[in-house]
Amino acid sequence: MAAPLPPLKDTERLIEWDELPDTVRRLPDKFDPLAEGVLMRHQAQWLRIDAVLKVCAKGRRTGITFAEALDDTLVAGAKRAAGGMDVFYIPDVKDKGLEFIGYAATFARVIAEAQGQGLSNIEQFLFDDQDEKGNTRKITAWRIRFASGFKIVALSSRPASLRGLQGKVVIDEAAFHGDVQAVLDAATALLIWGGRIAIISSHNGRANPFNQLIIDIEKGLYGPTTDAAVFTATFDDAVGNGLYERVCFVNRWTPSAEGKKKWYTRIRTAYGPRKAAMREELDAIPRAGSGLALPGIWIDAAMAEARPVLRLVLDDDFTARPDGERRAWVEDWIARNLAPLLKQLDTERRHVFGQDFARHRDFSVITPYEIAADRRRRVPFVIEMHKVPARQQEQILWTLIGGLPRFGGGAMDATGSGQTLAEYTADKFGHSRIHQVNLSRAWYGQYMPKFIEGFEDGAIDLPRDDNLANDLRAIEEVDGIPMVQKARTADVKDPDLYRHGDAAVALCLGWYATLEIDKGPVVTASRRPRQAGRITEGYA
Repeated sequence: MAAPLPPLKDTERLIEWDELPDTVRRLPDKFDPLAEGVLMRHQAQWLRIDAVLKVCAKGRRTGITFAEALDDTLVAGAKRAAGGMDVFYIPDVKDKGLEFIGYAATFARVIAEAQGQGLSNIEQFLFDDQDEKGNTRKITAWRIRFASGFKIVALSSRPASLRGLQGKVVIDEAAFHGDVQAVLDAATALLIWGGRIAIISSHNGRANPFNQLIIDIEKGLYGPTTDAAVFTATFDDAVGNGLYERVCFVNRWTPSAEGKKKWYTRIRTAYGPRKAAMREELDAIPRAGSGLALPGIWIDAAMAEARPVLRLVLDDDFTARPDGERRAWVEDWIARNLAPLLKQLDTERRHVFGQDFARHRDFSVITPYEIAADRRRRVPFVIEMHKVPARQQEQILWTLIGGLPRFGGGAMDATGSGQTLAEYTADKFGHSRIHQVNLSRAWYGQYMPKFIEGFEDGAIDLPRDDNLANDLRAIEEVDGIPMVQKARTADVKDPDLYRHGDAAVALCLGWYATLEIDKGPVVTASRRPRQAGRITEGYA
């Protein structure tokens, strides 16, 4: 018969079962973690890894922490001769500590019943945390004590120093701790006294120390796989190993092929245009950026009313038509769609525009701006073009420029294929007014933050449109610089077409033009004289 556990101190108390998170309490009372099939295949693979330092890069809700709780219960419940030791669980946020200890308590109950032992209770106490300078603070913690003499301790926050902890240390969502590198450095020091480390996390960007740790282990910098190993568990791995069926079991749903497809699709599409975030959080692929740069609430506030978004989508056969026929067709489109909007513009306000050029895969977007006396910028309408030949884009753009009252200038994407149209437009309307922009990290770093400030200050007024909103949400922080990534998302109005933040770039270029309007002519160091006979009404 196991010796009774020592009594609790005055500052300690038992945690009632009803206080545990609902995700824990929903587990059936007779849930047997040792029964065949309880763990999914990827969970069992994680537990089989026998390395003193093991790292799991995971997708969200793949059950790795759940499986780790089972393993840690067995470790703490075993005698020292069988590899038993204390286990310390360190989460990134407080609530996860209580959730983890709840999982461990569930497993401990089942194991204790199977072995004819008493139930293991969860105790709350104050953990004495001391930093390297000797300063002490109290951290709320939860523990389960076992007859083996070992315990599982879950802390509410990261201790100042891990070096005083001996045994097995589990660091959950390591990439999201306040000082990731300090946590990892301190944890590796535990190996000196024979401890073990399990680091579990979804990714938080390529530059995060968690990702660098994985790279270093895979390069062999931490020794052979018995010393350090990396394991990856994606959302798709979990789905393939029965995650949907277990979700149905917990929620008492009836699983079906159609239900599984809807469930899976709903989770994937919930990320909207944030494809890089989806790949990071579900597929364990770290993104270059560190997150969205433009809050959705600012975007919504800037879209007070619906205004026209002119859309011209052509097919490949249009390009094969004779030039005269193409021009006549687009002239008719301009007369019916664009010309009426130009007549409605406020003739007292100055106007500029921005264009992000595209020819085949993406949308070529033009965004005119009108500037109010209070410097508030309003976009009266937007033009979107897909598979529109360059000559016809020129027709539409030049008609727009010619119809903008008090035209002050424009900014055009002169990167790659957009360079020719930008150059010819500058030739026709003036190089001092048409800014040919090379979309580089330096340019984004200087002007995208100013564009974002326009949303924060409430100085921008856009048409209410789902595609525009999704394009703006594609702006991400990449190594500290907000810019548009290349990930593509399905177009809201035509799911067979794709976008990659096209309107966001055009809007930023237009914003840039509003900043440049009062600076005067652009002076270059040298410029070749224009050759005689240069054709400026079209492409030579």
